[in-house]
Amino acid sequence: MKKRILTRVLAIVLCGSMLTMTSCIGSFSLTNRLLGWNQHVGNKFVNELVFFAFWILPVYEVSCLADLLVLNSIEFWSGSNPMAKGDKIIEGNDGKYLVKCDGKGYDVISLNDNSSVRLDFDQDTQTWSYTANGETHDLFTFVDDTHVKMPVGQGNYQVFELSDAGVYAYQQVAMQSNFASR
Repeated sequence: MKKRILTRVLAIVLCGSMLTMTSCIGSFSLTNRLLGWNQHVGNKFVNELVFFAFWILPVYEVSCLADLLVLNSIEFWSGSNPMAKGDKIIEGNDGKYLVKCDGKGYDVISLNDNSSVRLDFDQDTQTWSYTANGETHDLFTFVDDTHVKMPVGQGNYQVFELSDAGVYAYQQVAMQSNFASR
């Protein structure tokens, strides 16, 4: 009886030590995605409030646990990140869209007329672009943590702040550019 218990305890200790010594901690993609989203919610004060709220309502704790127990295990055994790839159907005001993520960008396909747009992020230039009907255009380029460079018409670009005021300023420039082209 004692020999069986000792054998089981040794087997559990050996298995536990093998698990802790593999040094594969995973990418914690869900938690990092959540933290990344929080960084773009608003200014630093809003980000801090959301950060504290997510610790009080155990959002971060649940995402860490899901990463630790499920997603990182899938990533370890399959070799691919389950959060980086996948398809999702989104329902908009004018129909449904299939969004396919391949880990490098997004394909957005209208389920109404099968038209598609490709969104890509160039890490080197920090630029988001889109491709539609065989033509590629820049959407915006990150200048720093609080500014983006966006097209304002006729091949010109302007830098805008990542804030409500910056969005309003871009809307004004876009409307002026739209009226000028008519």
